Amino acid sequence: MSGHSKWNNIKRKKEKTDGARAKVFTKIGREIAVAVKEGGSNPASNSKLAALITKAKANSVPNDNIQRIIKRAEGGDKADYEAMTYEGYGPGGVAVMVETLTDNRNRTAANMRHYFDKFGGNLGQMGCVSFMFTQKGVIVVDLEDKDPDELMMDALDAGAEDFDAGEEAAQVTTTPENFTAVCDALQNKGYTFISADVAQVPATTTTLTDPDQLTQMGKLLDALDDDDDVQNAWHSLENEEDLDR
Repeated sequence: MSGHSKWNNIKRKKEKTDGARAKVFTKIGREIAVAVKEGGSNPASNSKLAALITKAKANSVPNDNIQRIIKRAEGGDKADYEAMTYEGYGPGGVAVMVETLTDNRNRTAANMRHYFDKFGGNLGQMGCVSFMFTQKGVIVVDLEDKDPDELMMDALDAGAEDFDAGEEAAQVTTTPENFTAVCDALQNKGYTFISADVAQVPATTTTLTDPDQLTQMGKLLDALDDDDDVQNAWHSLENEEDLDR
């Protein structure tokens, strides 16, 4: 979970522990189940489900698992989750948006307030930071043995909005509507994704230089990541690579 991709974090993303990967599988599975209940099980007519299937595959969720989750949701899985978004500021005024799926909104709201208060932030009202973010498709492509110029042309030809390359990876940005089509086009050309998601991207970022604030910010993000109700936590921290996580 991050505000936007940082090249220094690529290796960490590649080397997720088994435990962290299992947690990601569980959270994506919950999102898929909710998407099926809301819009049906056909990704051709359910764009949200199509995007989540792409996200799941980018996170190495086996296709059998994806299909099992979809069938279970079709069969009337009794789990009933409600989508809630929380907004606030972390240490040093870093904007934070937290997307949750919960079966107990009182528990989740209490946990969110506790995390922000404990780690030097403050939970705000709906809309207090969301105006700073824009929803975008964000695809991080592994550049190993790949030509970044060729990738850029392939991405733009497929309908991408923007492209930015580092040494190990490149970030392709799309509109939410074009996300799945661009992902499909790049995968069909043999590119490997490190991550792919419809993300909340900050218009401006905040750099933290105070070591204590960096420590607190890292603890806040870790606490959110560990909470089973939290699906995504987007933030405006510029120097995420300086967090001790």
